[in-house]
Amino acid sequence: MPRLTCVIPVFNEEGTIPELYRRLSEAMRKDFPDFELEIIFIDDGSKDRSVESILSLRVQDPRVKLVQFSRNFGHHVAISAGLDYATGDYVVMMDGDLQDQPEEIIKLYRKLQEGNDVVYGERIEKKFSLAKRLNSAIFLSVLRRLINEPITINTTIFRIMTKQVVDATKLLRERNRYVVGVIGWVGFKHAAQSVEHGERYAGVTKYRLKHQIALAMNAALSYSTYALTLITRIGFLFVLIAVLASSWIVYRKFAYGTSAAGWTSIAIAVLGVGGIQIIVLGVIGEYVGRNYMEDKNRPLYIVRNVYD
Repeated sequence: MPRLTCVIPVFNEEGTIPELYRRLSEAMRKDFPDFELEIIFIDDGSKDRSVESILSLRVQDPRVKLVQFSRNFGHHVAISAGLDYATGDYVVMMDGDLQDQPEEIIKLYRKLQEGNDVVYGERIEKKFSLAKRLNSAIFLSVLRRLINEPITINTTIFRIMTKQVVDATKLLRERNRYVVGVIGWVGFKHAAQSVEHGERYAGVTKYRLKHQIALAMNAALSYSTYALTLITRIGFLFVLIAVLASSWIVYRKFAYGTSAAGWTSIAIAVLGVGGIQIIVLGVIGEYVGRNYMEDKNRPLYIVRNVYD
């Protein structure tokens, strides 16, 4: 009997977990009657009663498993932990707020059976705010331009994968995680499937603007060295501007006897170049800092309890 594992990270989702379990169980019973089901919740340091809610489900259904972190390690690290503990022939990744609807899993599976190794959901009629949809579109557009490797990358967590893809993904242990980028990097055959986007069932979103910006920087710097190339190009551009400006000043001096204007232009030039230098040092520092953290070779996460 084939096994299907659902990996679900949760952080302060006590109001959603019972309804998520109910709908997921019904969807599995209806669409996957011949499958053995495994549900792995990863608690990412919740401060509410999420753990108690999951454990109460486990009492009535041994298919429910829980990996409890010692603290909050982050959304993408929690997903990675779920993949580490997954034992299914097929693994579904989905968020725990019911925006990824359990009833849509069958669509992903059917697409997978067409010869694909990874099928990710493309949300139609998104329930996000206009600002968040715009942020996501800009992030994805910029990210695809920055990455200079032929990989499939997007912003969608909701997907199904074969065990072969999961095993390959588990080999990549970098700390600065953008898990869908890791899945894209390992290769295999990817495909998209349109899915209905659900509304958040309870609580509030955990992805504030600052989290989106941090994730965007993490993804861009972890999968591309384009920023360093861009710095080099900017440097050459400023050298060219300096040469042209100097040539113009010399030309005006000899052709018209006109000297360069006072200190204003000098101050503007100093401030402009100084700002660029700070940005350049910041970008280089990001890469150096990431290498420093990787060299420490710390584990991705610490587990407090495992209920399997």
